[in-house]
Amino acid sequence: MTGQSSTVRMRRWRAGLAAAATAALVAGLGFAAATGAYAAAGCRVAYSAPSQWPGGFTANVNVTNLGDPINGWTLVWTFPSGQRVTQAWSANVTSSGSQVTATNVGYNGAIATNGTVSFGFNGSWSGTNTAPTSFTLNGVTCTGSVGGTTPPPSSPAVSPSASSSPSASPSPSGPPAVNPMAAVAAMQPGWNLGNSFDATGADETSWGNPRVTEALLDTVKAQGFKSIRIPVTWGQHHGAAPNYTIDAAWLSRVKEVVDWALADGFYVMINIHHDSWQWIANMPADRTNVLNRYNALWTQLAAAFRNHSAKLTFESVNEPQFTGSSGDAQSAQLLHELNTSFRQIVRQSGGNNATRLLVLPTLHTSADQARIDELVSTFTQLNDPNLIATVHFYGYWPFSVNVAGGTRFDATTQADLVGQFDRVYNAFVARGIPVIIGEYGLLGFDRHTGTVQQGEKLKFFEYLGYYARAKQLTTMLWDNGQHLGRTSLQWSDPELFAQLKSSWTTRSGTAYADQVYVPKATAVTAKTLALNLNGTTFQGLRQGTTDLVSGTDYTVSGGTLTLTASALTRLVGSRAYGVNATLHARFSQGVPWRIDIVTYDPPIVSNATGTAASFAVPTQFRGDQLATMEAKYADGTFAGPHNWTSFKEFDVAFAPNYAGSTITLKPEFFAEVNAGSRVTLTFHFWSGATVTYYVTKATSGSVTGTTS
Repeated sequence: MTGQSSTVRMRRWRAGLAAAATAALVAGLGFAAATGAYAAAGCRVAYSAPSQWPGGFTANVNVTNLGDPINGWTLVWTFPSGQRVTQAWSANVTSSGSQVTATNVGYNGAIATNGTVSFGFNGSWSGTNTAPTSFTLNGVTCTGSVGGTTPPPSSPAVSPSASSSPSASPSPSGPPAVNPMAAVAAMQPGWNLGNSFDATGADETSWGNPRVTEALLDTVKAQGFKSIRIPVTWGQHHGAAPNYTIDAAWLSRVKEVVDWALADGFYVMINIHHDSWQWIANMPADRTNVLNRYNALWTQLAAAFRNHSAKLTFESVNEPQFTGSSGDAQSAQLLHELNTSFRQIVRQSGGNNATRLLVLPTLHTSADQARIDELVSTFTQLNDPNLIATVHFYGYWPFSVNVAGGTRFDATTQADLVGQFDRVYNAFVARGIPVIIGEYGLLGFDRHTGTVQQGEKLKFFEYLGYYARAKQLTTMLWDNGQHLGRTSLQWSDPELFAQLKSSWTTRSGTAYADQVYVPKATAVTAKTLALNLNGTTFQGLRQGTTDLVSGTDYTVSGGTLTLTASALTRLVGSRAYGVNATLHARFSQGVPWRIDIVTYDPPIVSNATGTAASFAVPTQFRGDQLATMEAKYADGTFAGPHNWTSFKEFDVAFAPNYAGSTITLKPEFFAEVNAGSRVTLTFHFWSGATVTYYVTKATSGSVTGTTS
């Protein structure tokens, strides 16, 4: 995750799909598969439309085939309340009046026996939003039963991508030592031992973390984690060609920690990690040497761990990337060659490696459809039932790093998550191939966990945990020490971990915000806050151990919480700037949602001078907090880095210093500001307040800031 890898992820940002918030409401409905050549037909549909707002809603449809495999599907239903589909993903959806027709897209037309495909849509409604109760598939009324006696296939059917041209398939590796789907499910949840053995310095402490201890692993186990991914960078720990002999002491140390983890009961994954960009990336220009080196390392690793427990898995390479390739097609072919060689070396090494679970990544560990199709082709050609697919997930890039106005976990950010998880589910899980999200988090965490606002961060991880469960994906939290302290053995953000842990098993209610702002300069009035019930029911509001009184202190109507003026008057007390009181909204399940009651007035900024290397805007925050900053030249064009957007990157172009009463404008910002041009800055605060400020950088590098 660290180093150059985060830069690679940034290049993978794309606009994504717009979708509204989704929660859980599941209706089980049956349907029959297409007739014709198939002797047995029968299916199940799960229709969920849990999240709605005035005039709109989001729905998900999961289609499970209980009969013989089908290839190409059309699902038809009629909305009982006249709803309309306005936008769809993972299916082509058309409407005629209240009748809706959904057909497969290119990558999810085939549904194997017991396989599932999923699609979703946004819709509009008025009056009521009653779920449909009848479906037909390929013209046959859905019955929920299976006709005929054709048995299901004994192993998952995997279709090659349209672009693949597989050669003769190698023989399968034999019957699984364990059920791969069950084993990967048992790995949930997982945790990464990041920035230790993957460090590119002399040893595991070279990136600032202490030596790994048994106590650390015991603590991770006690937190509820079931698996540990141990990234390892080998490039500086082996000898020269042609043998590339791994340092005995380094290998022994890795084995020691692997053995500790196995003794603790963990599933364990080891890999070849930052070697991916250190030297494997050179494969387009140096194919023979790179492949020889790669093969030599895996030959030694396979031999060293040949007889280790089946709970040890191998991952071929982390975040594969290739410098100077002719394009994605060549890069995909090179990765296929590495994955194929890796699988052959491990299988031929004997012992438990004959059936050991092996993890293969997509190019860049991306969940884009083209990258998934490439890996599907590799799986088809290898024909090995003991393989696991892996991708990484760091969220919708503008939200993940807080740039381009991506301050909230909104419909676009959620749709990006849904799209990526749906794609890997449809391509792999629905066909019986397990998937591990080998790393997940937010890229802003590389700086610190405050880059993304706390409440928005919590909503992101709440939904991620829920949707990963819905799609049967095992997740492994990336932690380089910024979450669980390697020495303190304490969580740096207990509230975040509580939300993560809850999401492993259930949903939690949230709200539009975790702060209610009360202006100090005006009379206290009632405030409303939209609740996201997420399938829960609201239970009450509490301050410390004291329950607030429904009807007197607050009211709830549908999904709207209203705090009365009298309650807020009591809660803000003397009305000092900042957080005056903290409430917790309690729901029927999951963790409570914290709500801070904040007294504020619009922030005040002052004139200043400095240099491009050191400039800060004097700021009286007056209880408010900074959300983002815009920068424009006088003609309206965008100033500073990321000049395709007016909204600059939090902690990169600018950063608030609440204790120091300043907003720092960083050298990275001024490096891309035209000398002599006046820049208009607009500071956006979480209360909704905006403040305008002007800066001019002289050719000498001096900077002047003014309020007018």
